[in-house]
Amino acid sequence: MAANVVVDSNVYIRLLRHRIDPVTRLGSWIGTGDLVICGMIRVEVERGLKVERIRKRLGTFFDVMINVPTSNKIWEQTVRLAWHLDRRGKNLPPQDILIAVSALAAGAAVLTDDAHFEAIPDLTVLSPARELDDWPPE
Repeated sequence: MAANVVVDSNVYIRLLRHRIDPVTRLGSWIGTGDLVICGMIRVEVERGLKVERIRKRLGTFFDVMINVPTSNKIWEQTVRLAWHLDRRGKNLPPQDILIAVSALAAGAAVLTDDAHFEAIPDLTVLSPARELDDWPPE
């Protein structure tokens, strides 16, 4: 992989549930590209971790990624996109819209199992089942 990629929280959570270290797996997968993160993904992932050692390891991993700050501009774009999607009958969770806007701001694709992201115009969505050789089954 040679581009910027936001890894959605569902990917981290699924890897962890299958006892696959996301740091090792995603670090080797991204190759010469860069992993990108926003605060929403950090919250979604870290809040559910029961073991402090794992939370700290992932937190350190997140710290070295490209971080998209949640600026007023990002919030305004999130609100605008949510409004437009709603008018088209696509009610997406606001956290997914925020993640998508953050990815677009960074020029990044999103690696996710969540079909909501397919509704975001101009967003490149990558499937873990196609991208990760050892993607765990449900």
